Amino acid sequence: MCGIVGYIGHRESSPFLLEGLRRLEYRGYDSAGIAVLGQNGLKICKTAGRIQGLVDKLIDTPLAGTVGIGHTRWATHGQATEVNAHPHHDGGSRIAVVHNGVIENYQSIKTTLEGKGRRFYSATDSEVLAQLIGYELESVEPSADDPYRHLVTAVKAALDQVRGTYGLAVVFRDYPDVLIAARLGSPLVVGIGTGENFLASDASPLVGHTDRIVYLADHQIAVVTADRLDVSHREAGQVHWNAEAMPINAADSGLSGFDHYMLQEIYEQPTSLENAMRGRLSEEHATAVFGGLNLTPRQMRGVNRLVLTACGTSWHAALVGEYLIEELAGIPVEVEYASELRYRNPPLDPETLLFAITQSGETADTLAALREMKRKGHHTLAICNVVGSSIAQEADGGIYLHAGPEVGVASTKAYTSQCVVLAMLALYFGRLRHMSFDAGLRIIESLQALPAQLEKTLEVNDRVKKVAERYAHCNNFLYMGRQFNFPTALEGALKLKEISYIHAEGYPAAEMKHGPIALVDEHTPSVFIMPHGKVYDKVMANLEEVKARGGPVIVVACEGDTDAARLADEVIYTPHVEEFLQPIISVAPLQLLAYHIAVLRGCDVDKPRNLAKSVTVE
Repeated sequence: MCGIVGYIGHRESSPFLLEGLRRLEYRGYDSAGIAVLGQNGLKICKTAGRIQGLVDKLIDTPLAGTVGIGHTRWATHGQATEVNAHPHHDGGSRIAVVHNGVIENYQSIKTTLEGKGRRFYSATDSEVLAQLIGYELESVEPSADDPYRHLVTAVKAALDQVRGTYGLAVVFRDYPDVLIAARLGSPLVVGIGTGENFLASDASPLVGHTDRIVYLADHQIAVVTADRLDVSHREAGQVHWNAEAMPINAADSGLSGFDHYMLQEIYEQPTSLENAMRGRLSEEHATAVFGGLNLTPRQMRGVNRLVLTACGTSWHAALVGEYLIEELAGIPVEVEYASELRYRNPPLDPETLLFAITQSGETADTLAALREMKRKGHHTLAICNVVGSSIAQEADGGIYLHAGPEVGVASTKAYTSQCVVLAMLALYFGRLRHMSFDAGLRIIESLQALPAQLEKTLEVNDRVKKVAERYAHCNNFLYMGRQFNFPTALEGALKLKEISYIHAEGYPAAEMKHGPIALVDEHTPSVFIMPHGKVYDKVMANLEEVKARGGPVIVVACEGDTDAARLADEVIYTPHVEEFLQPIISVAPLQLLAYHIAVLRGCDVDKPRNLAKSVTVE
């Protein structure tokens, strides 16, 4: 979603702001801007479109000053135009504000302020915050013993009136030695330097500038100067903060010779699987070991139902988890869209455990669903990739993926890491219950072999590229699989939709006869995920039904599958793995297929239109 950066110190702020905004591009955006405080007062420069457009404008009209804030916007209220881009001012250019989140009651506040003579310039909800803070600032007097108290008072008075979520940064024309930040439901991180301090919506812009960071919590307000950080809670008062070490995986290693981050991250998957499993498989006890669950084995043994909640790709991983845990551990599992669970009232007994699955740890719906389950007294755990994220902090415990930064908007390595963590959870729960030592040891051996098998799978890249060249012109695709590979069909279709803008749908293969077969024609390829397993013959029958109706067929099959080669138009071979691990192997060719089709169609692979990496608004 939107990104925030801020700087206060002894250096020119614009270079850091622009560098930081570039590092936040992966979050998705449609406009960008900065505000800088200097000898010429408060100056704002912003533009619709890419950050390079902002850079080009600043060549002609550079902004000088050692205090500044910047923003990349993903439009919610108002179109993606320059006037709607952040930063916003209060009408008199006394303050500038950047804001992540949504102000739900902005219209009523706007109407009230307009009635008091204030003029609005944009169609955004965020401008209301700038105008409201400016209005409140007019009615508070500076304090002789605290030069910034009245600024905090004005910000707090404004925030007390708004309903919604915010990550907020404010600079003041008449106070060029301070910036104020506040958070509720949208992340903010303060970087601690020497004679300078930094602000960002995640740690990535701070890499190389500081190794000490402070995660702001909900309802906290930070007063940041060049050599000081003061944090207070809106109601509880002053807060003692502790700086944490910069997470190693916050660093962005660059493209490393790849054309796109997505392709690089597809090829990083063998390593990310190793990282997810490192130190978590015990051959001595034939089980998985997790250090952060914060529940005893006895408590985990008492769990009689799991709810896995997520959105998008993470929801597909949750479906894989449902098959894995029910098959290997015999525990009933429900998979819920977080956007639905947050508003539902499902009857769940006290022994139900929630797992919130998220790459970013900031997904608004998943966070809201987790909070609702906590409110009802259920234990909540997270499977997450970002240390210090909102969900990681609010869950009772959890498991980090250790997949490293995922810059491409379309998730790849985080998905397979989520799947392998869920496989280890299935092993863990299975060994707590009925699974024998020998069975647990066989699963561990299969898991340990996965990285090398995925490395071998990626050798199909050239083959997949040729398939992509043949079908890149098609505007509709069907994806089909069964059992463990039904979620793979959903994920393959989603990848194609996300980055190539082709309509694609995933189905359980047997459901094709119940409607989707009407879509089959010579212009609609059907992708079958059908490695060997107990339902192989059933899926083969579905494949033949498509062929009988003239539909092109692409098959992802196990090495040596001559039956698939005889019937399909194109076959992509993968190594043999145990059925329960097939989703982790079978998805890689589908990721590559989506990638190559998107490139051939001239799409922006890493920053697809209308999408954001982390959906932090409802």
